[in-house]
This record gives sequence, structure tokens and C-alpha cells, in this order.
Amino acid sequence: MAHFHSLKIRSLVRDTRDAIVVSFDVPAELRPIFHYQPGQHLTLRATIDGEEQRRSYSICSAVQDDELKIAIKKVSGGVFSSWAHENFSTGMALEVMPPNGSFHLPLSPAHHRHYLAFAAGSGITPVFSIIKSTLLAEPQSRFTLVYGNRASSTVMMRDPLADLKDQFLDRLSVIHIMSREKQDIELFNGRIDADKCRALFEQWIWLGDIDHVFICGPQHMMEQVSATLFSLGLDKSRIHAELFGVATPATRPRAVAAATDAQCDVTLVIDGRHYEFSMPRDAMPVLEAGLAQGIEIPYACKGGICATCRCKITEGKADMDANHALEDYEVASGFVLSCQAFPATDKLVLDFDQDA
Repeated sequence: MAHFHSLKIRSLVRDTRDAIVVSFDVPAELRPIFHYQPGQHLTLRATIDGEEQRRSYSICSAVQDDELKIAIKKVSGGVFSSWAHENFSTGMALEVMPPNGSFHLPLSPAHHRHYLAFAAGSGITPVFSIIKSTLLAEPQSRFTLVYGNRASSTVMMRDPLADLKDQFLDRLSVIHIMSREKQDIELFNGRIDADKCRALFEQWIWLGDIDHVFICGPQHMMEQVSATLFSLGLDKSRIHAELFGVATPATRPRAVAAATDAQCDVTLVIDGRHYEFSMPRDAMPVLEAGLAQGIEIPYACKGGICATCRCKITEGKADMDANHALEDYEVASGFVLSCQAFPATDKLVLDFDQDA
């Protein structure tokens, strides 16, 4: 998990004015470790202006496709996305970490389900992978997508979505919500928020027919949709969310850190190797302390969003300042995000090799 591999860009396709779809060539010897589940992401690493930068981008191809693709939207002030748009070219080699993430459900041809998805902007990338993979794997299941954008010109994956709709006319419904472009049906104008959700469930979508819901987009959208679904009686275990937003590294107030003298003996288990060091219990997250020791720890966003640094506590305790990536059952099982985990005991053992 901690290792990057060199993959060459097979093709580049401009999706919108500020988004590109990147396809990779995966050598035969790397195909097993780059096998992915729908909804997972890749972490890319590059040195830009002398500094190492890492970013995670969702896979937007179906598991049945013989192609590994991600979409990169250019973000205002975004160091990596701007560099990618200006420098990526066919045949260029990039450092890529194997797929990661748990934003998916097991698929089975025996399932007879109705799935619902809410996506906004670039949040469509993992959702598209989930939709296409599901419709191909589960011939009796259906999908309804509510997709928010400013205008039709900014809709990512628009043509692939239209092609998918043509392929699965009776099993895929797509509702476009536009905030700055007037549409004939008033219900489809505006933003995806709590009021819009309630209106959709009153007029267009029967929530009682929905088995599982996937949500991907900015934090405010995700929180409002999740809260609305929960308030309308949908069990939390059937609501699956993936946050797309700006990562903020974990920090503790300097006064707290300075007043704490307690130390913690930390052991990290990565690829079967044990790394030991000591660190203050409240000054910084384990990831930062481990990186300062020169340990190669898997990470990307440092903001509790991507789950690349997910690990399991096998001894001791740690407090997380933020968690936008782990499900409740994962936390209950002892998993934490090392980028957000502050030691709460004198000894802490974190195992990065455990999946469950």
C-alpha cells in the first residue's frame, strides 16, 4: 500500500473546459495490485517547483472496463491540478499508488436493488464508476442519479453518462440540477440542499423504494443530503458518503501542545516491517511524527478525507480530530486515520497492513 509505481499515460481526453480524463497503461505484472473496486481512488505523487505533492483522484472507469481512468478538474489555485493540466501528455510516466478507498458495496448478479446517488461537480467521478459497474454486474438492479452543476457546460462525464443512459434506458434515471442555468422543470433548478432533497422525495423519487444511497461532493452538500435522508427514516447503514473538498491537516492549539510533556512510544507496522519512535502525545498527529522520522507512510490529503493513511490500532488509544472517510463500523473495529490520530496513551501500535 505504501509503494508508488510508475504508470504511463495512455491517453488524455478533455472532458470540459477545466477537466481532463487520464487513462493509464498498466503493465501485466502490475495488474493484480491495480485491480480496483468501483468508487476507489488513486494517489498521484510528483515534485512540483521543488516540493513533493500528493493528490488523490477518483477512478471513473467501471471495474469491467479494460482501462484504468481518472478525471482531474482544474481547481483555482490548485498546485497539482494546474500542473497536471499544463504538463500531462501521452506517454508521460507518473508515480501512482495502488487503488484505495471503501466507497462501494459488494456487487452480485442476484441483487435486485434500486440505488440512488447524489453528486455535485467532480463528485461524479467515483459515482460514475459505481453506477456503470453496478448496472453491468447486477442486471436486475436500477440506479437513479441526482447530479448538480452550475450549467450544462460544466457537467463532467456528460457524454459517458448519456451513452450509459442509452445503454440502460429502463434501469438508469439521470436528474440534472442546475444552479445557474434555467431549466423547464422548476424542481431541477437550484442547488442540491436539504430543501431540494425534500422536494425531490415529495415529487419525483419514492424514498421507500431505495435500498442504498451514495453521496459525493462538497461537505455542505454531503451533510445536508445525509441529514435529510436520515430524518426521513433511511437507516444510516444505507447511506454512503465520499467527501470532495479542501483537505486541512490536523493541528492542535499550540498552548495545549506546549503544556503537554507526556510522551508516547509508537510502533508502526507497514509492509510487515516494524518502525518504532517516541513522540509527544498532543503536539502532532502520528502521520506527521512518522514522516519526520523518515518513515515511508501511505498518505495523500492529510485532511481526513481520502483514507489513504487508514490503519488499525492493535494496542493503545488515539483520538481523531476529524474523520470524513471511515465508516462507523471501521472506527468501532479500531481503525483510525493516522493523519488525524493523536496518541492518547503511553504506547500506541498502528498496523497499516490490516484490511479488516
